[in-house]
Amino acid sequence: MNKKGPVIIIEDDLDDQGFLIEIFTRLNYSNKLIFFPNGSQAYDFLSTTEEMPFIILFDVHMPFINGFDLKSKIKTNCESGIQCVPFLFFSTTTTKNILVDAYTKSTQGFFIKDNSLSELEKTIKVIMEYWKRCVSPINFSHAA
Repeated sequence: MNKKGPVIIIEDDLDDQGFLIEIFTRLNYSNKLIFFPNGSQAYDFLSTTEEMPFIILFDVHMPFINGFDLKSKIKTNCESGIQCVPFLFFSTTTTKNILVDAYTKSTQGFFIKDNSLSELEKTIKVIMEYWKRCVSPINFSHAA
């Protein structure tokens, strides 16, 4: 896991993008933020980049390619390093069926975007701190 890699955020709402930029700046994370307005553009980037992302945050309700289809395309068509990047849904609403679909398709997390900036900041901090502490097969080295 490239803990210094960019955070890929697939979000078409410019206000939400601004809030996330403000929060990441305030929390002092040095990860570059790369925004895409839809899953199609994100997929084009992820399938060709040599820069390994840290995490992918995706609003499940997006035009062109929804979150489930993007996750499936990444799993099927991208190299194994990208497949190991944590893929997290980040949405304003959900249903039980969407949650079941997300977790049965190996999504690593599903978070609700809170309307409160302070609550959104707490969620981002939890996500970042959790994944910064995780290990991944990409960079695993263990002297047994």
